[in-house]
Amino acid sequence: MSGHGFHVHGPHDHEVEHAAHGNDSFASKIAVMTAILATVGALFGYEGGATQNDAAMFKNNAAIKKTEAANKWSYYQSKSSKQNLAELAAILPGADTEKYKAEVARYKTEKEEIKQQAEALEAEVEKWEHASEQALHQHHRWAQAMTAIQIAISLAAITLLTKKKWLQVTSYGVAGVGLVLAALAWMHI
Repeated sequence: MSGHGFHVHGPHDHEVEHAAHGNDSFASKIAVMTAILATVGALFGYEGGATQNDAAMFKNNAAIKKTEAANKWSYYQSKSSKQNLAELAAILPGADTEKYKAEVARYKTEKEEIKQQAEALEAEVEKWEHASEQALHQHHRWAQAMTAIQIAISLAAITLLTKKKWLQVTSYGVAGVGLVLAALAWMHI
C-alpha cells in the first residue's frame, strides 16, 4: 500500500477482509466461541498456575518443618547421651550419686518435652505434605481442563477453515469435557 491512494491486496488479505466484513454467521459463531474459549482457557491457566504455586509452597513448608523436627531429634539424642553419661557417673566409686541421679531425672524430663515437640513437628510435616499432594492433584485437573480447552480452540480453527458442522460439534464436546474437568478441579476432586 502506498501513500498515494494506490492499494494492492494479496489473495489472503482479500479473503480475510471479505470474512471480516461479510455476513457469514457460521464464521461469526465460531469466532465468538473461540474468543469465549480463549477467555475460559486463560482463567483455567491462572487457576492451574496458582495451585501449582500452592503445591510448591506447601512442599517447602513441609521441608522446613522436617528440618526443625530433625533438629529436635538431634537435640533429644544429645540429651540421651548426657543422661547416659550421668547414669554411668552415678555408678562410679566415690561419685556424688544424688547429684547424678538428679541430672538423670532432669534429662528424662527434658527429653520428654523435646520428644513431644519433635513429634508435633512431624505431624505438621504430614499436614503440609498432604496439602501439597492435594494442591498438585488440583493443579493436574486444571491443566487437563486447560488442555481440553486448547484442543477445542484448535478444532474451532479447523472448523472455520473447513466449515464442517461435525467439527463444530466436536469442538463444543471437547470444550464441555474441559468444563467438567474444571468443575472437578474447583471441587478438589
